[in-house]
Amino acid sequence: MQKTIFVVDDNDINLASANDALRDHYSVMTLPSAAKMFKLLGKKTPDMILLDIEMPEMDGFEALRLLKEDAAYADIPVIFLTGLIDPSVEVRGFQLGAIDFILKPFSAPALINRLKTHLDIDGLIRERTAQLEERNKQIQQKTIQLQRLQNAIIFGFADLVESRDQVTGGHVERTSKYIKILMDEMESRGIYTDETKDLDIEQFVSSARLHDVGKIAISDTILNKPGKLTDEEYATMKTHTIEGERAIDQIASLTDDDAFLRNARLFAGCHHERWDGKGYPHGLLGRETSIQGRTMALVDVYDALVSERPYKKPFSNEEAIKMIMECAGSQFDPKIAEVFYESREQFAAVKI
Repeated sequence: MQKTIFVVDDNDINLASANDALRDHYSVMTLPSAAKMFKLLGKKTPDMILLDIEMPEMDGFEALRLLKEDAAYADIPVIFLTGLIDPSVEVRGFQLGAIDFILKPFSAPALINRLKTHLDIDGLIRERTAQLEERNKQIQQKTIQLQRLQNAIIFGFADLVESRDQVTGGHVERTSKYIKILMDEMESRGIYTDETKDLDIEQFVSSARLHDVGKIAISDTILNKPGKLTDEEYATMKTHTIEGERAIDQIASLTDDDAFLRNARLFAGCHHERWDGKGYPHGLLGRETSIQGRTMALVDVYDALVSERPYKKPFSNEEAIKMIMECAGSQFDPKIAEVFYESREQFAAVKI
């Protein structure tokens, strides 16, 4: 298919000369003004524009500026036609985005060769760009596939851990939904943006599913004991936070730096820390505990309160809310507790 060339010049002789030189090689559209060019552009997109600089009403510089401002036309290569040899004119033209200047009057062979050279270069650039775009598309598809695989492995692993704990069915799924509610509401209220602005929330929520991964190291006897744990058993149960950190560290040692695993480690290791510094395993005070730990600390307790256990009946949502808010500023981050309170109806609606 022949390439289309627009020749824009207010001089009929120049238009005729360009048409005579190019018509055997290209589909040539001669236009007497920039206004006519823009009108035709609405119907047809050329492969190149030869644009005169000195024209009445709208000169070539203004026409090129308008072309470059429109995404539909910005990539069309433009060569200026000029009867002047002036370095300042060339500088301005190149700054605006022209790819070359052709001096008038021009000879047919010179004009054809210059156009062929630029069209070949432009074609090569477009071809390489298309190849890169296709390659990027393939990479993005692979990334999505890997993300889905990662999520499938995570969900399977989290479910495997939860299946050993016979008293907390659905806990992982519910807490993930609670975390998403908190993060969305915190973002809408501008709370702790210094800690959350760079987070990938989808990845953040997904990694929360591994907060109890350390329970894999706790014996079934302790994990599924229907009654109250002894002091010794409770001390063993508390180690699931350290064991979770250790398990994720082992995975991380086999991979490149991974934000998902960093999030998961903080969820696993810090979800039993307290705002007043009396939690475990590290005794962190206030915002020394990560946003992962501070959010999970609250939703983990909320879910335990409203869920049935062999050793207790579930508290009502109203009772659980009251108990959480009584611990705001001591056990829980008071700002996060306030967001929880404002979102209490969303929490109550989560059911598995």
